[in-house]
Formats: sequence, structure tokens, C-alpha cells
Amino acid sequence: MIKETERDRRHQDAVCVNESKLNHKWYHNIKYLITGILFGILFVKAEVISWFRIQEMFRLQSFHMYGIIGSAVLVGIISVMVIKKFKVKTIYGEPITFTPKKFNKGQIYGGLIFGFGWAITGACPGPLFAQIGTGALAVSITLLSAVAGTWVYGYFRDKLPH
Repeated sequence: MIKETERDRRHQDAVCVNESKLNHKWYHNIKYLITGILFGILFVKAEVISWFRIQEMFRLQSFHMYGIIGSAVLVGIISVMVIKKFKVKTIYGEPITFTPKKFNKGQIYGGLIFGFGWAITGACPGPLFAQIGTGALAVSITLLSAVAGTWVYGYFRDKLPH
């Protein structure tokens, strides 16, 4: 039997996703827009997007952000346990699967680069749009840098050790 490569598997997954998207109308995505808006409001109210809160975290001056991140990790752990135990499916009836990831030292380097970027800019990729929405237009540079960094990684991905 021929061993399927990671690239082939990702291509097949993309084809399956694209085929399933053909069955959905554009207005089915409104729920994601509403969820995103509510999530952005929550970020603003919880001060998750505050540059000062992020700087406090990296200077070890406040527990606020660590509490938010810790509670998110706890909710994630409990959610995964519930999904696995009760074999929860997506809203479209598709099974949710978890694929084990193999550790490599690139994850350490990537995490360090991500953390340095977060500390320097005061912006995590998650709340970038919420920050821009609050009028912090300077964050647009961070957004463009994040997009450029993603593009560079995608361009060199096959040449990098994985």
C-alpha cells in the first residue's frame, strides 16, 4: 500500500470541506459573524485587547491576563473531554476528530517568535480586529505584519524542517 503524504491528506481534507461548503448557503455564515461580533465585544469589556493589560502580563505585574488565558485553557480541556466522551458532532452532523501532533523543536521557536511579537506589539492575532474596531488603527500594521508572516511561512513551509 502506498503511504499517503501529509500534503495529499491536507488536499483531500480541503476537497471534502469545499464539497460540504457547496451545500451551504451564504446566510449560514451569519452565525459566525454574530459570534465574532459578540466575541469582540467580550474581548473589549474584559480588557483582553488592552495594550496596557498585555504589557502588565509580560512584566508579571498583574494576574488579569493569566486568569483569562488559564480559564480559556481549562474550558478547552473540559470541552475536549466532553467531545471525546460523548462523541459530540458538528452542527452539520460530522464527527469531530482529534489528530495527535508530533512534537518538534520548531514549535518552541515558533512560540518564542509569537510571544516576542505579542510582547512588542501588545497585540495577539485573536483580538487584532477588535483593537482596530475600537479605533486603534496603528494595530493595522500588526495585522499586515501577521498576514505577511503567514504568507512567508506558507511560502517556505516545504523547505523548513518539520
